[in-house]
Amino acid sequence: MIVRAKAPLRISFCGGGTDVSPYTEERGGVVLSATIDKYAYASLRPIAEREIRVTSLDFNLTRGFPLETPLSIDGELDLVKGVLNHFRPAGFPSGFEMFIHSDAPPGSGLGSSSTMVTTMVGVMAEWLRRPLTPYEMAELTYTIERVDLGQAGGRQDQYSATFGGFNFMEFHERYTVVNPLRLRPATINELEYSLLLCYTGATRMSAHIVEKQARAYADGDPEVLASLDEMKRLTLEMKALLLTDRLADFAQRLHQAWEWKKKLQSEISNTMIDALYLRARDAGALGGKILGAGGGGFLLLMVPFERKPAVAAALEAAGGRILAFAFEERGLQTWTVHE
Repeated sequence: MIVRAKAPLRISFCGGGTDVSPYTEERGGVVLSATIDKYAYASLRPIAEREIRVTSLDFNLTRGFPLETPLSIDGELDLVKGVLNHFRPAGFPSGFEMFIHSDAPPGSGLGSSSTMVTTMVGVMAEWLRRPLTPYEMAELTYTIERVDLGQAGGRQDQYSATFGGFNFMEFHERYTVVNPLRLRPATINELEYSLLLCYTGATRMSAHIVEKQARAYADGDPEVLASLDEMKRLTLEMKALLLTDRLADFAQRLHQAWEWKKKLQSEISNTMIDALYLRARDAGALGGKILGAGGGGFLLLMVPFERKPAVAAALEAAGGRILAFAFEERGLQTWTVHE
């Protein structure tokens, strides 16, 4: 028997940063995002030996762990260890081996780390027959990553990976609400046709950027507060524009949101990102932003269809790499294969 799980990565249009504490608890955050056809995967196979073997196919790395002993967090496979430590107290029925891999590396801005945790929680819950509602699944993933492991970040990635699709998410002190958006198929097709994903060629560790942003907000930095409030307002506008098929206006707000996002923290953008974005704009892009916390990863751009080849060529000439994608309406999926 093999138990498998996969969860989709996401692109965030606006609101990222307002889902980070303490802004969320004090003022309430909102995020507009959609999942895409790139995934994190996990496979689990029970074995006769009383041990755990974990293989990261992306890094060609295999590590063995004791079945009963809590695992120390030491910088290697910490996300895996966090998931195993959570489920360990209830006991494992046998030893097992787990294989994990992702379509995007950590630090890509597509939510890959949180999506990987979601996938591992999903495969463990499926194997142990522990039913979880989507809200329970997302909140458990958040707790493992942000509380147990102490990794800085927001809440949107866990909920996007679990629920899937186009969502307007509201984050409050004691609860989260995921509002699926009922967009016309033509709107989804046109948006997909108008967007470009460009890999900047560099990944980054988002935690320190998020930590600096959260610290600046807690210290009362007026520019950070104004930026978060304005991004929250723009997120509400962009939701309405999507629902009413006003995609040209949506692209304009995407550009405005990027200008406000850069004010949150100086490391969100850099000369490389600025140069790529300027090239895209000069070639015809209407708007865009860096995905995730910033500093590297993927650049999302909205481009008139007749300018897409020119924008793609300009980005590639500057060292960027275009990634084809489509939207994915499904969230976390788990299943069992009988060998």
